[in-house]
Amino acid sequence: MTDASKPLSKPLVLISGISGSGKSVALNALEDAGYYCVDNLPPELLRDFIRLEQEFGAPKVAVAADVRSASSLPKLLPLMDELRAEGTRVLPLFLDSRTETLVRRFSETRRRHPLSTVDNDTGPGPASRSALVDAIEREREMLVGLRNVSTVIDTSDLRPAQMRHWIRQLVGVGEAQLTVVFESFAFKHGVPRDADIVYDLRVLPNPHYVRELRALTGRDAPVAAYLQQQPEVAEMLGLIEAFLTRWLSAYQQDQRSYLTVALGCTGGQHRSVYAVEEMATRFRAKVPTLVRHRELEARDSDAH
Repeated sequence: MTDASKPLSKPLVLISGISGSGKSVALNALEDAGYYCVDNLPPELLRDFIRLEQEFGAPKVAVAADVRSASSLPKLLPLMDELRAEGTRVLPLFLDSRTETLVRRFSETRRRHPLSTVDNDTGPGPASRSALVDAIEREREMLVGLRNVSTVIDTSDLRPAQMRHWIRQLVGVGEAQLTVVFESFAFKHGVPRDADIVYDLRVLPNPHYVRELRALTGRDAPVAAYLQQQPEVAEMLGLIEAFLTRWLSAYQQDQRSYLTVALGCTGGQHRSVYAVEEMATRFRAKVPTLVRHRELEARDSDAH
C-alpha cells in the first residue's frame, strides 16, 4: 500500500536559493537527467506530491522552493526533518550568487525581484538599484536557515553548462553519507562562496613563470612533474591531507552530504588544478570524491 509516509526509492532533491541564482537552469538540468520537476511547490503540498509520484512510479523527484511561497517557508525545515525520520533521503541544494552578480542579471533580464516594490523596467537608476539590493538582502535573511542545512552552490562565476554539470554530479553520486568535493579556483576571480574549507596555494612555486609550462595546466604531465620536484608542494599537500584525514570522520558525523574543499592559486590554471587532482587521487579510496576546476571549465565552455 502506497502512502505519504513511505520513503521515496531515490533522494528527494530540493532546490532553493536566491532569486536570479539559476534555479531554472538547475531544474532544466535535472529534468534532462530524468527527474520529475516541480517549480515553486508550496511546502504544504509536498507530502501530497510525494504520494502522487509514488502512485505513478516516478523514480526521481526534484522540487524548487523559494520566496514566492514566503508565507510557507517556515514549514519547510521541520517538514524536511519529518521526511528524513520517515526514511526519505532529502538532498537540499541552495544556489547563491554575489549581490553584484544578481543585480547585473536582473538588470540584463529586466525581470522584477519577487520581493521588490520597484519594476526593473524603470531602468538601472540609483533608486531602482537600491530597491533591488534591499530586496536581495531581505531574501538572504529569509532563507538563511535553509542555506545553513543545504549544500551551497555559488553560481556567480559559473556558465550555464558548468552549472548543469555540477548539479548532475551532485545528485548522481549515490547514497554515500559524505562526498568530498575538491575544487580549484583563481583568487583573482574570488573565493567560491560554496567552499567549506579554503587553502591558499599562492605561496608555492608558480609554473606560469616557466615559459614552456605557461600554456599548459595542472592536468598536464610536464606541469605535474615540475610541481612534484618542489619540496614545498609536497609539504603543503601532505599537511592538507593530514588535516582532512584527521577531521573527515567529524564532518561525516555532522550529517552533511558534501564537504567542499577549495584550493586556490592566482590564475586557477596550474598549482590549484594539480593540487585538486592529486588530493582527489589520495582520497578516492577513503571517501567518494568529486573534482571541479572552476576556471578551466569556464574556459572550456567559452571555447565551445
